[in-house]
Amino acid sequence: MEITRNGEQASGKGPAEWFTGSVRMDPLFAAPEPARVTGLNVTFEPGARTAWHTHPLGQILIVTAGCGRVQREGGPVEEIKPGDVVWIAPGEKHWHGAGPATAMTHIAIQEKLDGRYVDWLEHVSDAEYGKA
Repeated sequence: MEITRNGEQASGKGPAEWFTGSVRMDPLFAAPEPARVTGLNVTFEPGARTAWHTHPLGQILIVTAGCGRVQREGGPVEEIKPGDVVWIAPGEKHWHGAGPATAMTHIAIQEKLDGRYVDWLEHVSDAEYGKA
């Protein structure tokens, strides 16, 4: 058993290659081998969002605060709120982030396959983000 205490892991800024706008990432856990799961608490300021991306083994998002948006390729932009749980299938191209006027925080859980948790793609354009 291992307990990670609140405040033991440093927050980090979301890199501009992966995000548009101001994003803070707080690591929650990274299970040791042979486990593959990792979790982050991610906070998006209003208008901030991920780039398009995929996960080799899928992803679970648990919205904990604010109001945000999520979209899979070819689908509508969906509003997400606290208590919502989003399952993103392996290889499904998608993005997620805050609403235009509201911040949003979610817990992101994903597994590693062949050393990768995520494959980052192009940025979400303002026009794509504005669709609702």
